[in-house]
Amino acid sequence: MLLEQPQTKLHLLMEAQMTIRHILLGIVLIFLVAIIAGCASFRSEIRGEFQGEAKQNINPDKVKVLFIFSHFRQITGLDAVPILENKNEIVARFDDLFNDALPELSNIDQYSTYTEFASDVNHPERRAQRDSLVAASDYYVELKFKKEKRFASYYLKILTSIATATILPLPYTQSYSLDTEVHDHHGRLLATYHRNAKLTRWVQPLLIIAYPFYPYERKREEIYLGFMHDTFRQIESESVFDGRIN
Repeated sequence: MLLEQPQTKLHLLMEAQMTIRHILLGIVLIFLVAIIAGCASFRSEIRGEFQGEAKQNINPDKVKVLFIFSHFRQITGLDAVPILENKNEIVARFDDLFNDALPELSNIDQYSTYTEFASDVNHPERRAQRDSLVAASDYYVELKFKKEKRFASYYLKILTSIATATILPLPYTQSYSLDTEVHDHHGRLLATYHRNAKLTRWVQPLLIIAYPFYPYERKREEIYLGFMHDTFRQIESESVFDGRIN
């Protein structure tokens, strides 16, 4: 009987070590799944693209424009309403993407930018800053970016990927959209535009060779860049910034 007690403790210790190993193995497996989760990403064509002839605004009058950005995310089935993203959640290098698309608008003399955050509701100084920028501009453009995915299908696929160690290839689809409104400095609505596209990530170890050519971040940036280039091109072609400020 005296010998059984040390053996029992040793047995319990070995079981505890095995449990820890299984937990660590599970963590490593999840980590590996996360690493290769975006190994092959493909985007759809942009829907709602401008179909007219691209023309340059021939009006020589230069204007001051304010661009107001809002970045939303929503998980359908989980979030009750779209949620404004924090600064660190916005698409990487967004400023560079905006600067690349801005030359589509030819008669901008000066421009300002403002990004809305959920915390603005508790910061009257931020709201006052927005109002002052609107008052100082000839036009202001509201660009509302939104990304959306379905809770049930998205997370069911995550669990399936983990359970099968990503051997079973599964597509993760997320929708992106841009709604744009152009106002004059009185707040009158002059034009509205809508663009949307989808981005699909395929998870499968054998697709790792495709990663350098189809990375998730690059494809997402292409969608944002395409949205802004096409929308600004249509604004330019329609001479929305005509310079006639009343």
